[in-house]
Amino acid sequence: MKLSHLFAASAMAITTGAGLASAQDTAPAPGTGLLDLYTYFHSHPELSFKEQNSSAILAEELRSLGFSVTTGIGDEWVRAKSMRDEGTVRDGVGGYGVVGVFENGDGPTVLIRADMDALPVPEQTGVSYASEVTSTTWTGVESPVMHACGHDVHMTSWVGTARELIAKKDSWSGTLVMIAQPAEEIGLGAKAMIEDGLYSDFPVPDYNLALHVSASAPAGTIAYSSGFALANVDSVDILVKGVGGHGAYPHTTKDPVLIGASIVTALQSLVARNIDPQKPAVVTVGSFKAGAKHNIISDQAELLLTVRSYDDATRQTLLEGIERIAKGQAAAFGAPEPEVRIDNDYTPSTFNDPELTEKAVAAMSAVLGEENVVPVTPVMGGEDFSQFGRTAHDVPGLIFWLGAVEKEKYEKSLGAPLPLPSLHSPFFAPDPEPTIETGVKAMTAAALSLFSAD
Repeated sequence: MKLSHLFAASAMAITTGAGLASAQDTAPAPGTGLLDLYTYFHSHPELSFKEQNSSAILAEELRSLGFSVTTGIGDEWVRAKSMRDEGTVRDGVGGYGVVGVFENGDGPTVLIRADMDALPVPEQTGVSYASEVTSTTWTGVESPVMHACGHDVHMTSWVGTARELIAKKDSWSGTLVMIAQPAEEIGLGAKAMIEDGLYSDFPVPDYNLALHVSASAPAGTIAYSSGFALANVDSVDILVKGVGGHGAYPHTTKDPVLIGASIVTALQSLVARNIDPQKPAVVTVGSFKAGAKHNIISDQAELLLTVRSYDDATRQTLLEGIERIAKGQAAAFGAPEPEVRIDNDYTPSTFNDPELTEKAVAAMSAVLGEENVVPVTPVMGGEDFSQFGRTAHDVPGLIFWLGAVEKEKYEKSLGAPLPLPSLHSPFFAPDPEPTIETGVKAMTAAALSLFSAD
């Protein structure tokens, strides 16, 4: 089924191939064809906590469909954090969360979330509607900007789903909550919205739903994991303290490079010898910085780590082990105790409720075909959608993968020496029409199955 047919019943025609030739400069009005909406979002990306334009478009779309809409959810939290961390609120930075509520009689409350932010990545896809935007991150770094993680697809599919569910409102009963979330890429947007009253000022959902594009699955397909689907993501900084001096007289120093190297090596024992082999865990040192000149031994070195796990007990073992190893290695060299800083704003693991997953998968399979809805192995990436289920309300949730690769490219990639461009790659370009079509059909089917739940 083509997108134009999909929305014919609600008189929301889709611009087909011509809509991909370029993107309009003016913000699209409510009811704009989904492909035109997609190309606009793609060519007008906005960084985390700077999604002012995207959120305004999504809010207006919901209003036009009859939702009660509130904007700026998360703004108070963002501004408070900015003042704590930076001492000021940078221009254009805010919590641009959107909440739309549509009450349609008695029944369950279903929340559907889309994330809006793009990445500081220079686009190299070569598509006619490629981003030429340059912007400044909320921490002050200027960079080209690109929707390299598919949030433009997420927003567009979200709009399509809202249109479909309103068009079918006579066939379901309950409360539909549509939320557009900022700052998923930095793992703070969901927390900002929750802290700013998402579950106290709006209906508490019985179910949470979201989708995410996949750069390794063909367009037209859905992939899912039941149970743990994505990982806890922790950031750890280790400041190794030494005693600096001349490179020709190392005996007069405490070399932080050697101490740091020993810490890096010893950290590998954490997963190998402290974690049950059947429980996934990752400790990666992504950065090691020290010194400025060949013949100077620095007085400090800095290690930046990413730490991944699924269950909370494994997470705690890893974090405690990192601190123990760092301090123990420094002590072995007679060096000062290092500083170990664990970022409090971590991303929790995502657990797809098995019962909810089974019900949604059955509904999606019915409209897409069982061969197009397949289980996959969980990944160690992170997604702050998990935050919506990590509150006192303990709301069951499901996030599923939306295949986004052009089928011909996908088939050619099988057995090829080089993999397909991954998410966050400057070369990642979804196949928009079948991807969005599938996203709308799958999410609509999943939501309808929950509204019909006994």
